[in-house]
Amino acid sequence: MFNGKDLGGWVPVNTAPSTWSVRDGMIICSGVPIGELRTVRMYQNFIMEVEWRHMKPRGNAGIFVWADDITARGQPFHRGVEVQVLENAYGNSGGHTVHGDIFPIHGATMTPINGRGGSRAFPTEFRSRPSPEWNHYRIVCNDGTISLAVNGKVVTRGKEASPRKGYICLESEGGVVHYRNLRIRELPATPLEPGQVAIANRGYRCLYTGVDFSGWLASKGWHSQNWQFRFDGKSEAADKSLLTTESFGDFGFIFDVRVSVETQSCAFQFRGSEAAVITIAPSLYKDVLVLKGRNWNRFEGELRGNRLSLSINGKPVFKNKQLGDVPAKGPLKIVPQGPINFANIYVRDLAKR
Repeated sequence: MFNGKDLGGWVPVNTAPSTWSVRDGMIICSGVPIGELRTVRMYQNFIMEVEWRHMKPRGNAGIFVWADDITARGQPFHRGVEVQVLENAYGNSGGHTVHGDIFPIHGATMTPINGRGGSRAFPTEFRSRPSPEWNHYRIVCNDGTISLAVNGKVVTRGKEASPRKGYICLESEGGVVHYRNLRIRELPATPLEPGQVAIANRGYRCLYTGVDFSGWLASKGWHSQNWQFRFDGKSEAADKSLLTTESFGDFGFIFDVRVSVETQSCAFQFRGSEAAVITIAPSLYKDVLVLKGRNWNRFEGELRGNRLSLSINGKPVFKNKQLGDVPAKGPLKIVPQGPINFANIYVRDLAKR
């Protein structure tokens, strides 16, 4: 899975160029920002072996299997099944363990073996070694079942997982982690039912690095906050916008935004034009916006020529809506009126599809 020289075969999903590097035959994760690196290929049934070590006590990371192409709504992580990679000093709160938990996350499902009433499978014993010692994982995924062997002994198992075909991801979550000797052996395919295959690559790339506003022109009041970014609403400048330095023609887009009943109107402009705009406001899209609790909303659509399509949280809002005089190309521009949080801004070039 890793040639020891570069990240060929892997795709940074929502992280910075500095997050993942290669040295001395290892993939090195800085832990910053929170996010993921995924395989180019999807896998169904396989045996994966990997050695890992945390370089700092209490380090946190993970390996995802059967994951979607990009991160879940309002999250820095994918829908999939996570195999926990924790350093021993992280502790045991009863909700997670030192290492070796397996659990479905962000819409995936799995029945745990050795569970505690939820969907998380717990290891039968603790076998990981503390930082900076190396540990060996052997992950076997076959027809919706998953097992984890830690340093030579199976300790955690789950079954009836869905999806059960998808991407494999390495997780960045604050800990400096080294990976080496990543190997995979594919097993024979088994029948798949509808819904058991993760979302395949749609060609999206993330426009936000999670560490700074590289690729953007940020007015005063905008702050990079790990996997999400925020306008604080305190700026009195006439121009409060956040603007990409890159221009786009026909493209597909995804962005996540937190909307509550207190959210002030915010304009998300395409091609830098007021004629191609989506207005974000709690009074709009009442039947589809989530305004309470974990109130992240996913806006997804396409701009082709002067026709705009939009869905919110998977529900169609309009399709091929005709716009006025729209430039052929231009930047993305966010124009807020008050405090607002964004995450997961992805685009895909429709001219290539």
